[in-house]
Amino acid sequence: MISRCALTLAMFAFGSTAQALSLDFPGSARQVAEEVTQLGSYELPTGAFEDDAVPTLRTEGEIQRRAWHIASPGVTTLQILAPLREQLTKLGFEVLFECEARRCGGVDFRYATEVMAEPKMHVDLGDYRFLSAQRGAGEAAEFVSLMVSRSTGRALVHLTRVGPALPDTELVVTSTKNPDPVAADEPLPTRGLTIGADKSLISTLENSGRAVLDDLTFDTGSADLGQKDFASLDVLANYLLANPKRSIVLVGHTDAEGSLAGNIALSKQRASSVSQRLITALGVPEGQVKAEGVGFLAPLTTNQTEAGRTQNRRVEVILSSTE
Repeated sequence: MISRCALTLAMFAFGSTAQALSLDFPGSARQVAEEVTQLGSYELPTGAFEDDAVPTLRTEGEIQRRAWHIASPGVTTLQILAPLREQLTKLGFEVLFECEARRCGGVDFRYATEVMAEPKMHVDLGDYRFLSAQRGAGEAAEFVSLMVSRSTGRALVHLTRVGPALPDTELVVTSTKNPDPVAADEPLPTRGLTIGADKSLISTLENSGRAVLDDLTFDTGSADLGQKDFASLDVLANYLLANPKRSIVLVGHTDAEGSLAGNIALSKQRASSVSQRLITALGVPEGQVKAEGVGFLAPLTTNQTEAGRTQNRRVEVILSSTE
């Protein structure tokens, strides 16, 4: 009986001494996902990939994962990570390991590191940074890992926190009171492979030979993609970079407003816009991508309604390789 009471008191004290983790993010940061496991284990990376493995520390406790997207054109991953690292240090965390893409081990390190899947988080193998840290020891130890990467026009941050749970459900408190970082003068590193492909898109493409990139949007008469990020293009770039023998044709489509000749020209411009985004922003070799247009000759649905016309303004991807 005495030992059970002692255990109960120890558990209460353990929970009551846990500290909330409060971090300030840039003003344009937007939290996009959160996952909480009440009791679990996490292999915390503590070194770079070497000898076919990433050294890890097995941690246990309540696991909280969060992902943020930060509108930050031209800002480097280090500009995002450095203020977060400084805040963690001030909160009493000791950095266990830190690396950037190539020195981490590139694709091997990435695949050995747990982060949420697309579109919540993606990791560009040519442009990411990782950090792991610890605060406290023994049963009260708390562990944090940060993965910071980039996509077109934005940075992405993934945080994993493992440790004792607070009675309060809000374990990681964040704010966006910090100013947005200013873009660095030097150009961003060359983009590489993005990880976390959407299996449904790739499965449809390989099984049917075609798929609609249905997150792309075009106004009537426009071929402009703007600065918006599109998860389907990250997924498609990932697939092509991982399969250099595969090739695709992007086929643009329009609604039925206007002449056939004008719409065929416009539809090819739409496909070309997507092709250029894949090549210039996402690093896909030119030889793997072609662009064509068929105007309004292959509608998905009726052109008699605005909703139908919107659906018909699209770009499809056709798998053109035979091996």
